[in-house]
Amino acid sequence: MEDRSHKVLLALVMLFLFAVIVLQYVCPGTECQLLRLRALSPAAAADPYRAEDETPARFVPRFNFSAGDLLRRGDFNIKGDDLIVFLHIQKTGGTTFGRHLVRNIQLEQPCECRAGQKKCTCHRPGKRETWLFSRFSTGWSCGLHADWTELTNCVPSVVDSKKEVRLRPSRDRQREQTSIQTSEKNENAAWVPQAAPGARSTAGVKRLLGSAEGENFYYITILRDPVSRYLSEWRHVQRGATWKASLHVCDGRSPTTEELPSCYTGDDWSGCSLQEFMDCPYNLANNRQVRMLSDLSLVGCYNLSVMPEEQRNKVLLDSAKENLKRMAFFGLTEFQRKTQYLFEKTFNMNFISPFTQYNSTRASSVEIDEQTQQRIEALNFLDMELYDYAKDLFLQRYQYMRQKEHQEARRKRQEQRKILRAKQAHLREQGENSS
Repeated sequence: MEDRSHKVLLALVMLFLFAVIVLQYVCPGTECQLLRLRALSPAAAADPYRAEDETPARFVPRFNFSAGDLLRRGDFNIKGDDLIVFLHIQKTGGTTFGRHLVRNIQLEQPCECRAGQKKCTCHRPGKRETWLFSRFSTGWSCGLHADWTELTNCVPSVVDSKKEVRLRPSRDRQREQTSIQTSEKNENAAWVPQAAPGARSTAGVKRLLGSAEGENFYYITILRDPVSRYLSEWRHVQRGATWKASLHVCDGRSPTTEELPSCYTGDDWSGCSLQEFMDCPYNLANNRQVRMLSDLSLVGCYNLSVMPEEQRNKVLLDSAKENLKRMAFFGLTEFQRKTQYLFEKTFNMNFISPFTQYNSTRASSVEIDEQTQQRIEALNFLDMELYDYAKDLFLQRYQYMRQKEHQEARRKRQEQRKILRAKQAHLREQGENSS
């Protein structure tokens, strides 16, 4: 009896080994095994991107976008002249995202970040020039929290000036490099506009989609729910933040004190109540996201007398929507994992660690009544409309990219099945010939 059980066990082992050998022959490598393991694993059943937020399983779009608006796969060439430009809007989670860009991306040549220094060196592989224009790589080179109007005029000038330095003879280059290093010791060292009032450079706009020289500027940004962002800015200002170093350059100059009065007297507005914060008619926190994403030169910059308020608001909102849609990428603070996914698909860059969704913030800890909520929404009515538009576009892009990914995976599975069937047919033919 014992000998019989041993024989059965031996037969089962031999059958298993034979099956493994056949599987290795018809499907070499680990692709088939890994595909089956993934399909059987519990992690495959759960969608990590859906679990992060309260998005319904079936998202119903409100706006009509073309396939070109939804497909964002830029041929970003980190070894060439392409440059990612990060437009950092205050209190949108931009600091966290900016750190991801310099510390959390898998690169052939990772950014060099030294302890105690705010800026990292993000050079292209084999070159001494940056592929990233952001607070944590180049500093505030175009001014503290430069907006779309400033960046699209300033970035080409900054990039071209650095190229000129590299092309100069060595002695002049060393002298110029010393000057640059001295100026960059202050992180807030900013671009000084040279254009005459009324002048408008379109270089940055043209390069937004590419240029004849083969140089592309890939503009990106992060948006946030307007009420949460507004409350977060109030808490930040209450603690003493001012952003007084911001230039607000438009059409070659900064606004006058008459065009942009201050909400407070003294060094800062620390300790201000939410009521005081809302009552200031000049508060740049109001509709900040629309203002920083629109082309301010279309409305006479900060001169409110150029056109009626209703017309000005419409022009600003339309401009912000169009610029946002044309950007290479934008993310939403409320959708961290989806933001990570879309960035990775857009630029073909992968992050090392997954993004974390923080639902507990300083803004979320502020309890406001319904009347205050409505007042903040009214003060930020342009931002509210822009965010609805952005959220719809963002989720449509995510849905579109996921569908493309599933279609590609299905196509690969079909190709693997064809190869498997061909090998099985070849084995049967060999068996018949040998018999």
